[in-house]
Amino acid sequence: MSPRDLIHDPCWQGHDLGHPLPDSMHAVSVALPRWSDVVAYEENDPACRAALRTVYPRFGLHPLVMELARLAQAQTNASEGCSTWPYSTEAAAQAAAAHCRRRVRDAETQIKFVRGLACLIANQAATPAAKAFWQHAGLGASSRQAAIALGKEHCPANTRGQAARDTIRKRLADIYGCGTESISLRPSGMAALHGALSLVSALHPGRPTLQVGFPYVDVLKLPQVVFAGAELLTDSSPVAIGERLDRLNPAAVVVELPSNPMLQCVDLITVAELAHGRGIPVIADDTIGSCLNIDALPYADLVFSSLTKSFAGRGDVLAGALVVSPRSRWHQSFSAAIHQAPAVLGDADALCLEEASRDVRERIPHLNANCTALAQRLSRHPAIKRVLHPTQCRTFEALQRPGSGHGCLLSFELHGGLEVAKRVYDTLSISKGPSLGTSFSLCCPYVMLAHYKELDWAESCGVPPHLLRVSVGLEDPDELWERFALALAA
Repeated sequence: MSPRDLIHDPCWQGHDLGHPLPDSMHAVSVALPRWSDVVAYEENDPACRAALRTVYPRFGLHPLVMELARLAQAQTNASEGCSTWPYSTEAAAQAAAAHCRRRVRDAETQIKFVRGLACLIANQAATPAAKAFWQHAGLGASSRQAAIALGKEHCPANTRGQAARDTIRKRLADIYGCGTESISLRPSGMAALHGALSLVSALHPGRPTLQVGFPYVDVLKLPQVVFAGAELLTDSSPVAIGERLDRLNPAAVVVELPSNPMLQCVDLITVAELAHGRGIPVIADDTIGSCLNIDALPYADLVFSSLTKSFAGRGDVLAGALVVSPRSRWHQSFSAAIHQAPAVLGDADALCLEEASRDVRERIPHLNANCTALAQRLSRHPAIKRVLHPTQCRTFEALQRPGSGHGCLLSFELHGGLEVAKRVYDTLSISKGPSLGTSFSLCCPYVMLAHYKELDWAESCGVPPHLLRVSVGLEDPDELWERFALALAA
């Protein structure tokens, strides 16, 4: 059977609950087609969870990874209440075990090698810490690595994997305008941030980080939970930033370009001036803006990106990149350590990413244009209260490359609030689930998925729970607008 064409046959109706997005064993998103499905998912409703044929990476174990974990538990005769977390390398599993010991006094862990993968076995007391590390650090074994370990897929030669990694690094170096030696490929975007935080923690041991601007949940949680802590500053005025830098003296400042889901860009140029004047490095996440659209390297010392998103564009490979700026005053020390990672991008995933990203220079401008067109049409519709898109952000435009666009993501709020948002979401005929940057459009109530247990806090930051986030794909713009128009008419 041919894979489902999600551009023309999206997963948007109730019977599509749990369908992988895309139609692949290694999909990184899953269909949650109705608002009630989102709530059921967040409430851990057994019927909803049982319907899921995959899971968003890091927020749970992919079915193949779960199969390997159960095999490891069976071989270890683990006691009741223990959990298992497969990693691709012993170093990554050891890092997880060390985190458990730091966080939990009664933590008991062991590492069991199962079919070439290092599985962390954590006792009941250590399981919450093991789960948190798995989610936030992004170092876990990928679905492809699990499939190979289980004998369900062929293991490519390491020479092919290395050739693919070299090609990807060259592709990224041509975009970023740096040498390939300044780029390290990691198993996920969060693993790339883990690498960046490791570098700044070595530079300034024991110091927390400062995040400026509303955060993607794990970009803030990773330094808070796994490293020396983090503070959030939503007031991005120069005075507020300067005062917080003086009080906190952080190991680094972290910014997202732009923020998720509000799509506003902090003034990176000013942030860099304030931080560098105090001897503090800057870490930037350019995932949503895309390295083809914006250039953060003149100002940020370290840039990390989830290559899973628009760089790959397929939604079926997990990968990340960490880039050291050639202009950073810490370039020499960061470059010397950037490739000392507990885990790198695996061979099978590298081969998939290399193939998927061959058309990145043609595909991303197409996504840019389609997203801007939809944002303009939505902004003129009477049912729409506001549209959030980087075209409204001067600080984003200050980072743009010549002739580039504004990315594939927009958010919008409806007149009528929550109840109207539910109706529009349920009747919108595009695929509905987390992630972004795919060739097919995706919609989700992002705040409900990312901040379900802290909705009041999110709203206090100006991020309402009924906000709908859309990753615009390669559909015909007129046809895509017809789908939105019909849903808004509901």
